[in-house]
Amino acid sequence: MEFVVEEGKRVSEECSTLILPALSIGNVGQLAVDLLVSSTGAERIGYLDDPNLLPCVGNDAYGPLPCGEIALPLEVYESFSIATTLAQQRSPVAKGMMIKFAENIAEFAASSGKKHVVVLSSLDFQRLHNLDMSRGPQVYYLSNVESDGRDDHCERLGFGRLHEYDSEGRCWKYLSSVFDENNKEELTFPSEDELEDIDYYPSLPFAALFSAFKAKGLVVTCLLCYCSEGDNIPDAFLLAEAASKLTGLSPDKFRGEEGGKWRIPYSWKSMYGAPPDMSMF
Repeated sequence: MEFVVEEGKRVSEECSTLILPALSIGNVGQLAVDLLVSSTGAERIGYLDDPNLLPCVGNDAYGPLPCGEIALPLEVYESFSIATTLAQQRSPVAKGMMIKFAENIAEFAASSGKKHVVVLSSLDFQRLHNLDMSRGPQVYYLSNVESDGRDDHCERLGFGRLHEYDSEGRCWKYLSSVFDENNKEELTFPSEDELEDIDYYPSLPFAALFSAFKAKGLVVTCLLCYCSEGDNIPDAFLLAEAASKLTGLSPDKFRGEEGGKWRIPYSWKSMYGAPPDMSMF
């Protein structure tokens, strides 16, 4: 993976926190990062060129006017006012290359002086059991602060620990082993036919990223929400607000529109296409 800094831009050593998405159902993590980039006024300083990502190109996601900038598969933004780096992943990882991709981006985070990494992702709503609707939408977390995934700071913020995490489970142990250079144990990940329900969580991209950052000695927190495919904008707000609370960002200082604390990314205006022609009704 090569980090290409744009001409005239610089990397701030003060940005010790990295926020990035892990692709999953509904693309909620990506939407949440879009919301954070737009609302904090973060500036794109470069991009990461990784051979394990599928190529893609698109229009600038944040500017209302055509300025000649294009969106690339993996971009790096920095908000100097909040000392935070945000990475936006716009295309999926090639099949079978998630481990290598996670290893590369963990190396980038470690070499660029990051101390805390926040991974935003989503989980399949059908996997959620014992739903308590009285609490409203719930944010779940997984942290490497404690061996069981627990983090007292996340608990105080009201996030629910991902109880399905089991560091001794076969798939979690496999992920730990592949990123640990000192681990001589030869483990294998189950084939698709051998996967069980308990293997769902470690089979997702967030799990590989979690294990890779952990192996680099970084503090890593995964913020997760359950959702279904469809209009996932409310879920994006949920995760963006959770990331703000976790990292101590104050949404009141964001560059919201019309008195609001959030600035809606311009690309969201065409997320579901043009509205229907009302003359047909």
